[in-house]
Amino acid sequence: MTTATSTAIGAFAVRPLDPVEDAPTLHGWVTHPKAAFWMMQEAKLHDVEREYMAIAASDHHDAFLGLLDGEPVFLMERYDPRYVELVGLYEPEPGDVGMHFLVAPSDTPVHGFTRAVITAVMEHLFADPATERVVVEPDVGNTAVHALNEAVGFVPEREIQKPEKKALLSFCTREQFAKAVAA
Repeated sequence: MTTATSTAIGAFAVRPLDPVEDAPTLHGWVTHPKAAFWMMQEAKLHDVEREYMAIAASDHHDAFLGLLDGEPVFLMERYDPRYVELVGLYEPEPGDVGMHFLVAPSDTPVHGFTRAVITAVMEHLFADPATERVVVEPDVGNTAVHALNEAVGFVPEREIQKPEKKALLSFCTREQFAKAVAA
């Protein structure tokens, strides 16, 4: 599914990621110092290809490239928390969808850009009528993303211990998102 969102910043679109063709772009993003919480700082190009080929082969995990006016500007992952990332760490409800997103590094930041990206990500996820609630588990130390999550309606539930990090488990229902973006 491809979705499009028009904003004051420009037109966002989301398309399925091509693990081989998009790997060079992603490699630059995931190894950038600003992507430290992505935990791929030391990855080589083939590591990125391998990671996204595994996601493409999964029945429970998808990756998408986000475009602004046709140019790649963010990465989004959608996963089923019953099978990926959060197995055994909380009790999933019907309609739960897990999400990760990463904004491309930029030398010229645009005010409101990252908030526009997460809004486009959430609109893409909620475009699927089966999605009732989005689940995220960012690192507890990633205070910038906690603020962004809250701005689009996420409510933190509790800290959880994942194998690779201590995370803040947070949820956002369709209604919470609609209320947050209307404010």
